[in-house]
Amino acid sequence: MFREWDDQYGGGLRRKAVVGQLDEVNDLLDQHHPDAIRRRLRGIQAQLAETAATMSWDSGHQAIAQRYYVLAVKAAQAAGDPVFAANALAGMARQLLCLSRAGDALELIRLAQDHAAHGATPTVHAMLRTREAWAYANLGRPSAFHRAWDRAGEDMTSSTPDSDPHWIEYFDQAEFAGTIGGRLLEMAKHAPEFASEAAEQIERAITLRRPKRLRSSALDQLGLTEARMIEGEIDEACRLGEEALTTVEETTSDRVLVKVQEIYERTEQLANVSAVISLRDRMRPLVETTV
Repeated sequence: MFREWDDQYGGGLRRKAVVGQLDEVNDLLDQHHPDAIRRRLRGIQAQLAETAATMSWDSGHQAIAQRYYVLAVKAAQAAGDPVFAANALAGMARQLLCLSRAGDALELIRLAQDHAAHGATPTVHAMLRTREAWAYANLGRPSAFHRAWDRAGEDMTSSTPDSDPHWIEYFDQAEFAGTIGGRLLEMAKHAPEFASEAAEQIERAITLRRPKRLRSSALDQLGLTEARMIEGEIDEACRLGEEALTTVEETTSDRVLVKVQEIYERTEQLANVSAVISLRDRMRPLVETTV
């Protein structure tokens, strides 16, 4: 339930509820229990800590998120679940990638891949390969990015959702396309020739997104807006931006607001274009909340 709230709306909702459940489990672990029950409790602790970490990160609480990710990794290891430990390490890596620490993130991703070497499903391997591709994109290594993307695609081809752990359920074809599209978009900011390919992947993500994935949909729509701007299609970008803001206004995600801020800054040099003026007027109240 908590994971669904986070997926749908962002980490700003119900984080306190997750932390409260985690505190209860922590209290139980202070008591004596048989080994089997203790391992079970540690597994629950790992999953709650990872969810709390993701929600904290999405709400802009970076240091708190890091502490919860570390707890999730340690708890998963104590529970004898190296694959979930890999998932938590991948979450830590994603946070570092968003903080422009791609080198550190790549080290964590490789550690996660070691943890997941035995027992992980193709979907989990695809998620880890996608994070690896993300790191290469941020490091300015397009050839390595494409190799990791290709391997992730091969894993997704072998994916069988019925055999996946429940916590990887979010990583479907839409998430795969959206994540890759976002990385291509990052490269397009320095090499505009990637913008068309970025738009293609993001459009695929938008088509495949399941209903109620509001945060992901908002990020997709904002990403497509930015791709069209890089391509020079300003009127189309503004039309897409207006649609995106309707979705943005339904979320409570700090990550989404950061993306709005990026687009607002990008449009500053076009502030005398009528369509851009309208878009910036609508973005301004959202941008002011991030200052």
